[in-house]
Order: sequence, then C-alpha cells, then structure tokens
Amino acid sequence: MPANPLGVALRNRRAGHHTLVWARPDLQAPENFTLTSPAFDHGAPIPDRHRGRLFGANISPALTWTQPPDGTVELVLIVQDPDVPMGKPASHALALGIDPALHGIPENALADPSPVPGIQHGKGPLGRRGWAGPMPIRSHGPHAYVFQLFALDQASGLSAGFTLDQAITAMAGHVGGRARLEGTYEIR
Repeated sequence: MPANPLGVALRNRRAGHHTLVWARPDLQAPENFTLTSPAFDHGAPIPDRHRGRLFGANISPALTWTQPPDGTVELVLIVQDPDVPMGKPASHALALGIDPALHGIPENALADPSPVPGIQHGKGPLGRRGWAGPMPIRSHGPHAYVFQLFALDQASGLSAGFTLDQAITAMAGHVGGRARLEGTYEIR
C-alpha cells in the first residue's frame, strides 16, 4: 500500500509525552506498583485484536497489577496516545471505580458497560465511552499507547459519563501511587 501523504506530512507533529496526564504536577506520586498485560510487553506492539473498531475487534487488553499502596480506595485507569498530531493526547480509555482488591481486569473489561462490577467509564473522543483501540493515521509512524493507573486514597465520587477534566480534578491531591504500561501501534 502506498504511503499516506497526510501521515507523512504530519510525521514530525506529535503532542508529546509531556502532555500526558502522567506528567501533570498535581498527579505526581511514587511509582510503587507495577502494571502489565499478558497481551503485550512494555514498549512492544499491541496486537491487532485490540485495534480500534473501524479496522479491528476493538477488544481492550487484559491488564494485571501488583498490590497498590496501603490506603488505596480506588484505582483510575487513563489510556492516552501522546503521538497524535494535535496539541494534546487522544484518550483511548477513561475508567474509574476499579476495586483495588482486584489484581487485574480481564480482556474486554473496558467495554461499555464493563463486565467488571464498579467500573465507570468517562467520555472519550466524540463523547464515546469505553475502550477505543489504536487507530493512528496511516504512515504517521508508530504511536505510543500509555496505560496510566493511579491509586487514590479516597473515592473519586464521579459517575459514568465523567470527563477527563473532571477525573483530573477528583484525583488531584489524592494519588498515593501509580503504575504505567506502554504499548505501540503503527499502520504503515
């Protein structure tokens, strides 16, 4: 397939990792637990079955984590792509209400509604809730998909349909720990 001229033209335009929720000063905390996936290794390509709904099955990957810090009341997961050619990263999942007693979520747990009790989805791009798998611009180069898991010392108090800004406000000052996993995806 020939290169996409738009993807090639925008190849050097990226929001950047400094625009991730992870980089916000008000959400800084120790990286004191670990986030992994049986579907891909940190820094490795995300399998096609997790690709966005226009071209793939759009099934969220299973995730596992080690014990979050003592005092954790709720986990919040935010998945972002900092390689989009815009000023801010694209959100691919916003989920809160994750029980810290769990040590992971199964494949497709980020579907809306979630099969895992308690998980609430925020509104992502275009008002959509739940997992929005990778769909980078063809020929733009590899995109990072950063899974950011935050351990909160109090419940967020938000219900389904919350926005990213509302989640950030609820989390600020209450992050006791965090974990991160990064996968990549590219459409050549």
